[in-house]
Amino acid sequence: MQMEQYLNTFINAFNGTIDWTWKSIIFEVQWYTNYFWGLIIISLFVWCLEIAFPWRKNQAIFRRDFWLDVFYMFSNFFIFSIVISGVYEVLELLFNNFNITTKSLSLINTLHWPHWLQLLVFFIVLDFLQWLTHVLLHKYTFLWKFHKVHHSVKEMGFAAHLRYHWMENILYKPLKTFGVMIIGGFEPEQAYIVHFIAITIGHFNHANIKITWGVFKYVINNPVMHLYHHAYAIPKGKHGMNYAISLSLWDYIFKTNYIPEDSGTIEIGFKGDDKFPTDFINQNLYGFKKHQK
Repeated sequence: MQMEQYLNTFINAFNGTIDWTWKSIIFEVQWYTNYFWGLIIISLFVWCLEIAFPWRKNQAIFRRDFWLDVFYMFSNFFIFSIVISGVYEVLELLFNNFNITTKSLSLINTLHWPHWLQLLVFFIVLDFLQWLTHVLLHKYTFLWKFHKVHHSVKEMGFAAHLRYHWMENILYKPLKTFGVMIIGGFEPEQAYIVHFIAITIGHFNHANIKITWGVFKYVINNPVMHLYHHAYAIPKGKHGMNYAISLSLWDYIFKTNYIPEDSGTIEIGFKGDDKFPTDFINQNLYGFKKHQK
C-alpha cells in the first residue's frame, strides 16, 4: 500500500510539473510566476546589452558554444525539473512519514515578519548556502569533476550562467530545502522575486558587459569579479577565487576575492580543458569514471 502511495506521488508530481511548464508556455499562469517566459525575457534583455555594449569587442555575438549554452538553460531549468520533480516529492513524503518536516526542523520563525524582511532573509540565507556549496565544488575533487562542465566555457556570455552538470541540481536542491528549514519551514509568498533577481544577477555575471556596480561591488557580484572566477590561471595554492553567486560580500568577508585587473582579456577555463568533452551528452556523463579528475 505504501509503495502505491509513493508511486502515485511520483506520477502526480511528474505530470504536475509537465502541466505547469506547458501552462507557462501558453501564458496560463500568473505572469509574475511565469519562469519560462521570464527566463527568455531576462536572457534577451542581457543579450541585447551584450550586443550594444560589448566588453570584449572582438567576441562574436554568437560566441563559441552559444547554442550549447542556450540548450543548457532550458534543459537545467525545465527538462531536468520535469524529470526529477517526482523524486523530490517522494523524498518529501518519505520524510513526512517519519514526522520530519521543514517546519519541525525550523530554527527561525519568520511567519509574522513583514514580507520584505522575509524575502530579504530568504535571499541572504540561500545565497550564503549557495556560496558555501560553490566553495565545496572547487575544493573536493569528486565535486569538482561535475563543476568542470560550468568551467569548460571558453568565451563568456549570459547563457554560460546555466551551463552546469545535472548533478549540481542534485547538490543545490537539498541546500535550498535546508535554507527554507532555517527560516521557518516555508518559502515566502513572493519567493518568485528572489528567483528573478538571482537569474538576472547570474546572467549579468557571465555577460560580455563591463559592469562593477560602483561602490555596491562589495555587496553585489558583477561580470568583472566573476570573470576571474573562471580564470585559467588562479593564485597558487588556491582551489578558486570569487565564489559569489549573487552577493559578493561573502568573498570579501572570507577573503576569497581576487580582481588583479579588469581588461576582460584573460584566458578562462581550466588545465586540461582541451581534452574535456564538448557535447551536451558527454559533458553530463562526465565525472562518474575513476580515471576522470
